[in-house]
Amino acid sequence: MALLDRAIVSALPAVPKPVVRLISQRYIAGERIEDACGVVKDLNAAGKMATIDVLGEEVTTPEEARHIAYAYDDVFRAIDEQALDSNVSVKLTGMGLKLGREIAKQNLQRTVRLAAARGNFVRIDMEDSSCTDDTLAIYRELREDGLDNVGIVLQAYLRRTLDDIDSLADLTPNVRLCKGIYVEPLKIAYHDFDQVRANFFRALGALLEGGSYVGIATHDEWLIHEATRLVARYRRAREQYEFQMLLGVRERRGDELVRDGHRLRIYVPYGEQWYAYSLRRLQENPKIAGYIASDTVGRLLPRRNGARA
Repeated sequence: MALLDRAIVSALPAVPKPVVRLISQRYIAGERIEDACGVVKDLNAAGKMATIDVLGEEVTTPEEARHIAYAYDDVFRAIDEQALDSNVSVKLTGMGLKLGREIAKQNLQRTVRLAAARGNFVRIDMEDSSCTDDTLAIYRELREDGLDNVGIVLQAYLRRTLDDIDSLADLTPNVRLCKGIYVEPLKIAYHDFDQVRANFFRALGALLEGGSYVGIATHDEWLIHEATRLVARYRRAREQYEFQMLLGVRERRGDELVRDGHRLRIYVPYGEQWYAYSLRRLQENPKIAGYIASDTVGRLLPRRNGARA
């Protein structure tokens, strides 16, 4: 299966752009803020929260970074005007991290202050390991500046994650905990599936023990089950944690979590850079390519069978 996944990824650049759009449209809201708002409205109607992400990474000029940062002005305005239950997620590379730490910090700080003025919240996404130290440092600096409406992401597959939880303990951080998707060297990241699971479980326990609000970001059934057991053990009220999933992934399981009384937030990316985002995500993690391919075939076949009936 791994060979098939890699074969799918290697063929992606040759796939016509309209076909990539067809495959990705279930997982990306669209190109415009109006597209994202429409998706969020539907999610809210189904009892789910959202986090909106403006697509754009690895910008090459300060102007491009400001363009992405300023796009969040429209996002917050739309959230307020349409009374959406949504916060936002940002990537520091999109804010200019690779152009200079201060560029990214200034853009992020402006976005977080704007969110605070509107009673909203900003989640700083975690990217590959070259960004980890700067991302954590900027998060700490914003918190020490008195900005409490900002959270961070920690990746369970990194060997450093438990140490990072310990170093952030004085902030009682609001954390999204995920497995992680970037391809990293074995010396800094677990590659074994069970080891990643085990570290996720340990990290979740440490965060709950420390009093953090945790966004439990996983589609892994075993981890979902164990997470529900952990939040019960730590006597967390419904408002003191949430589950998180990607748009278009395991939707039925998400519905079940909501029916069972858990809060669920869906990650809703949108933007003109949807094509680059789609290719990059699939190339970073070939397993996703195999999942999307099989999922797409699974959605198409019933229609064909129905047409023949």
